[in-house]
Amino acid sequence: MLFEGLTHKLQDTFKKLRGKGKLTEADVRQAMREIKLALLEADVNFKVVKNFVDDVTERAIGQEVMNSLTPGQQVIKIVNEELTDLMGKTKSEIKLTEEINILMLVGLQGSGKTTTAGKLANYLKKQGKFPLLVATDIYRAAAIKQLQIVGEKLDIPVFSMGEDINPADIAKASIEFARSKGMNVVIIDTAGRLHIDKDMMDELVEMKNSINPHEILLVVDSMTGQDAVNIAENFNDQLGIDGVILTKLDGDTRGGAALSIRAVTKCPIKFVGMGEKLEDIEPFYPDRMASRILGMGDVLTLIEKAQYNIDIEKAKELEKKIKSQQFTFDDFLEQLQQVKGMGPLNNIIEMIPGFNVGKLKGINIDDSELVKVEAIIKSMTKDERKNPSIISGSRRRRIAEGSGTKIQDVNRLLKQFHQTKKLMKQFGDMGKGARKGRIPFF
Repeated sequence: MLFEGLTHKLQDTFKKLRGKGKLTEADVRQAMREIKLALLEADVNFKVVKNFVDDVTERAIGQEVMNSLTPGQQVIKIVNEELTDLMGKTKSEIKLTEEINILMLVGLQGSGKTTTAGKLANYLKKQGKFPLLVATDIYRAAAIKQLQIVGEKLDIPVFSMGEDINPADIAKASIEFARSKGMNVVIIDTAGRLHIDKDMMDELVEMKNSINPHEILLVVDSMTGQDAVNIAENFNDQLGIDGVILTKLDGDTRGGAALSIRAVTKCPIKFVGMGEKLEDIEPFYPDRMASRILGMGDVLTLIEKAQYNIDIEKAKELEKKIKSQQFTFDDFLEQLQQVKGMGPLNNIIEMIPGFNVGKLKGINIDDSELVKVEAIIKSMTKDERKNPSIISGSRRRRIAEGSGTKIQDVNRLLKQFHQTKKLMKQFGDMGKGARKGRIPFF
């Protein structure tokens, strides 16, 4: 879960504050000590932590909080605002022009640069742009091939000139190629190293001077924590970067990189990678991320994901089926596939406002369960999906064998489906009762 340890610790601290009718300065300072420890354990830069805690403390011991009817909530509000400010206040977008745009992706080897180039191209393609991916990593074995495979999956062209041409010359040639083909975004995947060295920086500076990119975006692995911040600082000092893309944020349970990078480098985080699929990239919203860190959900991102992945017309059709008790396993499967398209379940659940992420501590929400359910449904015949009541013992055995699961798994799914339909019927009856002017169950 995203920033799991930090979120739990902050929520425990806030719970103590909410339980007090009135706060003293000593209460605030004790809470700040706990927050300070939580941030340090999350691998946030110690200077960033000190400044953050000082700023929150100064505001929290003011008269506005001390005299408030809800002082605990006021402190939480201040922490939320300061976290948002720490990460950049507002969303920082890539500045695209009407002409051809050149984006240069840099970073160390293993940070996920090539995959991120594909994700970014895919994101911009969905925004109506015409991107070109450019392979300039002539050193890493199969780097060019990897980018070509990514391009094929996304139906996005890839420009390459082999492994014997100077990377800066490849970059220059790609811009002319893009211009001739009417493409308006050139995304250059550069070579990385296992660590920052003079040869790599010299090559990147040469490329920068020869193509004059609109933006240089640094790709860093968020799971490296404080190292990610140090890498960003080094790249910015030697090359000058316009923004950061954090990869593997869905696997980062601490959050040190996300909370420190902008404060240390003054460079904004522009995108975050939230999964392994080529669709799993999101613009970075400091206010939404602060809300998720504090366990308050992220309803706007959840809505955006739903709007993109869920077909509104099909949803209306499904509502009619539910009301008329015609909901089948085919409908169930269709909804399951749309939910899967929204990303890992852990990430979806923690976006729900009011959901207590503390209840999930130690619980692994396994997305493979959705795969298992999908396999069971696909192993049913058309008649079985339409009318599950015909699924006898022998049919259950066949479905289990066909889906590579156990009979108990099939039984569990059938039971859950029956209970779901029963619940839907109750809601439908409640609606009818309300329309007739009576309240059900009373």
